[in-house]
Amino acid sequence: MKVVLGGLKDRAEELQSFLEPRVGVKPSVSSGELEMEDSAIRKGVRPRHVKTYVKRFLHQKGLRKTFRVLVNGSQLTIQELEREEEEKKEEKKEKEKEAPKMKEEEGVPKKEEEEERKKEEMKKKESTAAPEKKDGGEGKVEKKKEKGKAKAKSAPKGAKKKTDKKKS
Repeated sequence: MKVVLGGLKDRAEELQSFLEPRVGVKPSVSSGELEMEDSAIRKGVRPRHVKTYVKRFLHQKGLRKTFRVLVNGSQLTIQELEREEEEKKEEKKEKEKEAPKMKEEEGVPKKEEEEERKKEEMKKKESTAAPEKKDGGEGKVEKKKEKGKAKAKSAPKGAKKKTDKKKS
């Protein structure tokens, strides 16, 4: 199995020590390539697994966004992404970050205006609600009277029941 380092030639030794415990064999470094004997590689490790290990290495070193890993048979190729693509991605991210800020700035005056409108509406409701409270208060009194009528009054403590008189 071969790993063509491309732009990672200067980090070949680091990648070599990173892959050794995962693959089961120490890859040999020669002219910008890591080579491992297929028979020496741990059982079950496929080129796809090695690709994942290389990507994990790139992530740990903070290089994942600048490199990509391709698999072709038993050969892996590490390619450096063009800087133009990276710059475009960064510009898009910056625009996305600025867009919510702009919306927030525009929204602040609108929120203040809405709060003022709500306060004015509350004042109007309070001024119109004052006479209504009087009417509402009368309604409560009527309800109390109705409740009083509905309740049956209990007899005084010393009074006898009518049913007792009939039996004797």
